[in-house]
Amino acid sequence: MYRLQSLAARSLIAGALDQCSPLTLTSLTGVRHKSQGPSVEKCGQMRFLTAEAKAAAGRLEGKLREKTLTLDTLNPQVKAVEYAVRGPIVIKAGEIERYLEEGGTKPFSEVIKANIGDAHAMGQKPITFLRQVVALCTFPELMDSPSFPEDAKRRARRILQGCGGHSLGSYSASPGVECIRKDIAAYIEQRDEGVPSDWENIYLTTGASDGIMTILRLLVSGKDSSRTGVMIPIPQYPLYSAAISEMDAVQVNYYLDEDNCWALDINELHRSYQAAKQHCQPRVICIINPGNPTGQVQSKKCIEEVLHFAYEENLFVMSDECFSDNIYVLATECGNLVQLDMSMSFHRCGFRGGYMEVINMDPEVKAQLVKLLSVRLCPPLAGQAAMDVIVNPPQPEEHTFKQFHQEKSSVLGALAEKAKLTEKILNAVPGIKCNPVQGAMYAFPRIFIPPKAVEEAKALGMQPDMLYCLRLLEETGICVVPGSGFGQKDGTYHFRMTILPSIEKLKVLLGKVRDFHIGFLKEYSGLE
Repeated sequence: MYRLQSLAARSLIAGALDQCSPLTLTSLTGVRHKSQGPSVEKCGQMRFLTAEAKAAAGRLEGKLREKTLTLDTLNPQVKAVEYAVRGPIVIKAGEIERYLEEGGTKPFSEVIKANIGDAHAMGQKPITFLRQVVALCTFPELMDSPSFPEDAKRRARRILQGCGGHSLGSYSASPGVECIRKDIAAYIEQRDEGVPSDWENIYLTTGASDGIMTILRLLVSGKDSSRTGVMIPIPQYPLYSAAISEMDAVQVNYYLDEDNCWALDINELHRSYQAAKQHCQPRVICIINPGNPTGQVQSKKCIEEVLHFAYEENLFVMSDECFSDNIYVLATECGNLVQLDMSMSFHRCGFRGGYMEVINMDPEVKAQLVKLLSVRLCPPLAGQAAMDVIVNPPQPEEHTFKQFHQEKSSVLGALAEKAKLTEKILNAVPGIKCNPVQGAMYAFPRIFIPPKAVEEAKALGMQPDMLYCLRLLEETGICVVPGSGFGQKDGTYHFRMTILPSIEKLKVLLGKVRDFHIGFLKEYSGLE
């Protein structure tokens, strides 16, 4: 019956129900409003279930108005957006998964999704203390349960006291819950060894993506040669190129030095900036550290050089530090000279928690930032609560410290082991070169693709590494993302894979990649 209501309402909008205008409508809130007159059911049945209705539909054919929103009328900036991490490869992987579930057969029994850094989906064990605090905040009646430690209850009470009505279901202030912002500022000050951090410069976000989009909206302006240019590293996380396309800004690429472990190169920054000034106005530079998709950790020297460069050219700095806790090879030090610090430590994808620290922003512009944030009302409070646990974990004197420390160390230790394993196995494969995975949770190996395969890909209208990754998926069930989706130097090819699978599954994955790659080379090069 609801289907009939929907069809009747749609026909009315198109001008087909000229005699049955009184009907039942459903508002955006889900509340149905009735007007006087024949019921929608009756009108719908008259229009759609009778032979007369079919004949009338035939007479109306070609006379109904065209849809308002079509590909021709769609915002062209939306059509320009591309997001490789969830692109054609992932869609194909989903189709294969459904095929296998329905009893279809392939040379493999499962699809291994190594395309995205979804830690818990790949089997990573959740942090108990984080779940306890969020559970208590969500269902405060659990405060009476002896199953929850007092440390978790104490934090949950403090968070709830900062929420309207002491409920996680309320709105918070647009920048976030005040006590959580203060905890984040205290965490930053401790992390940076005493450099002050003002809690009023802290803004909670719905994951890092939300913060990136918000700041770019402030920065993008101008037309033609005065249009805002956004300097991004290549390879980059596709969120940046997608956001730049959506906002009709100008993407300004600077290439990381693959031969030097994906380091920032100050000469490349100058080259990129000077070239961009010919057709836009570069106003912002983005730094991703640790790197995504490249997995590198920039040295102190690199960070100092890029900040000095930004100061000289009066560039706004966006420092994306999502994986700042995931560092396996070396640590870096960095002063708070940047204008924006965006961080989302210790991965918890689905909570969509994050924050940004905005430094040295003009007070009048800051007021505009607050106004822009108020439009979205506030980030989800569950994500804010999770963020508070990340920056305010159990302390050594607390009962829960030992378990928290063991669980966190276990996760990071396993990632470090898998980072080394990935580098070792891939570098043993002819035609694959993988830089050390120093941080984050991804490897970005370079792959040799024979000229014959390159020609075949071009004939099919796709990038060579897209052909490679599609073949890898169809023959092994392994889903990775082509390097072309992140950007790469012309003539080079890569793929991004996460190192999140368990050690056992990662060994299987890497073994399949090795065997596939060798077979691929033999097929297209005739090599033995």
